[in-house]
Amino acid sequence: MSDGRLAGRVALITGAARGQGATEVEMFAAEGAIVYGADVRAADGVVALDVRVAADWQRVVNAIVAEHGRIDVLVNNAGIYQVAPILEVSEDEFRSVLDVNLMGCLLGIQAVAPHMPVGGSIINIASLNGVSAGPGTAAYTASKFAVRGLTRAAAIDLGPLGIRVNAILPGITRTPMIEGILVEREAELAAGHPLGRIGEPSDVAAAVVFLACADSSFITGTDIVVDGGLTAGTPGTRIRR
Repeated sequence: MSDGRLAGRVALITGAARGQGATEVEMFAAEGAIVYGADVRAADGVVALDVRVAADWQRVVNAIVAEHGRIDVLVNNAGIYQVAPILEVSEDEFRSVLDVNLMGCLLGIQAVAPHMPVGGSIINIASLNGVSAGPGTAAYTASKFAVRGLTRAAAIDLGPLGIRVNAILPGITRTPMIEGILVEREAELAAGHPLGRIGEPSDVAAAVVFLACADSSFITGTDIVVDGGLTAGTPGTRIRR
C-alpha cells in the first residue's frame, strides 16, 4: 500500500519469525512500510539477528542503511519468558532473560538511532509485568520494569534529535509464548477482562503502528497499555439497573 500511514518508512522489527512480531511485520507492510523482520530464528523473509550480540545488530543495520540510507522505525519486540520462584531462579537464568529483554533493547537503540532521521520512532515492547508482578516471574518482571525505565531515559536523550521512544505494555495476548496456558484457561482469563476476551496480536500491532506513524508525533517517553481493561479494576462486581 503506497498511501498507508507508514508509506515509505523503513522499519526494523525484531522477534519477527512468529507470533506478535510476525503480525507487526504484516501490519506495517499493509500500511506501506519498507519493513525488515529479524529474529534469532532465521526464516523466509526474516533475517538472522541475535539481539544480545552487538555485532549482529551492526551487520543487519548496516545492510539496511546501505540500501535505504536510514531506518525510520525500530520495534524492539524480541523477548523471552521464564518462570522460576525467586529463591530458585539461577544467576544464569536471570541474566539470560535480562540479556534478551533489556540488553536487546539497549543494543538495538544504540545501533539504529544514529541512522534515524528527525521523526524517527523507537517502540519497545514491555509488558503488564512492567507494572505488576506475578508468581515466579522475578526475571521477566525485572526485565520489563527496566525496559520502561530505559524507554524514558532514551526518550530524554534522543528527543533533541527528533527521535521518539515509547513502550507498549501488552496484557494477556494470544502468542506462542502462552499458548500452553490458553489451552486450559482461556475462558477463565477472558472473563477477567472488562471487554470479555484476551488480546490478539493484531490489537498490539495496531498500537505499534500508531506509535510508528505521524499520528503520534508529540508522544514520547510514555507507555501505552493494551490489555482490554485488565488493569482498570475487577469486573466481577457489577451494578445492575
